[in-house]
Amino acid sequence: MAEKKSGIDQALIRDLANILNDTDLTEIEVEQEDLRIRVSRAGTTQYVQAPIAAPAAYAAPAAVAAAPAAAAPAGKTRNPDNVVSAPMVGTAYLAPAPGSAAFIQVGAAVKEGQTLLIIEAMKTMNQIPAPKSGTVTEILVQDGRPVEYGEALVVIE
Repeated sequence: MAEKKSGIDQALIRDLANILNDTDLTEIEVEQEDLRIRVSRAGTTQYVQAPIAAPAAYAAPAAVAAAPAAAAPAGKTRNPDNVVSAPMVGTAYLAPAPGSAAFIQVGAAVKEGQTLLIIEAMKTMNQIPAPKSGTVTEILVQDGRPVEYGEALVVIE
């Protein structure tokens, strides 16, 4: 009978994290025999999820599961008609090229159809246009950070 390897394969986790960085994915999961490893780039947190029947010591930390709830500022409500949401998953860029001026600033007047930012998805740059004319009151994403489908990007009033 073969002896089972104890512990977590840290080299595999590093390889998966490198794949995330190289491909701009936000999450990757691999299953080998009775071990499942998931590496996620939700903000800067990466975690490992052990098999379903594993002891609690190997489960993902509770702070990782609670991270998305902390993203919305407490007590601030926005009119959904004023929020521009991400139409896809990708990486948000606030400027057309590194080192150049941002497409928009808080307080800037924008016209319907004007480019607000770019979302890179699968090595394609997708311009996100303003759905209406108005004034930019908030920019809710950071340059070069991953965004999820439906995530609030900009508020135009």
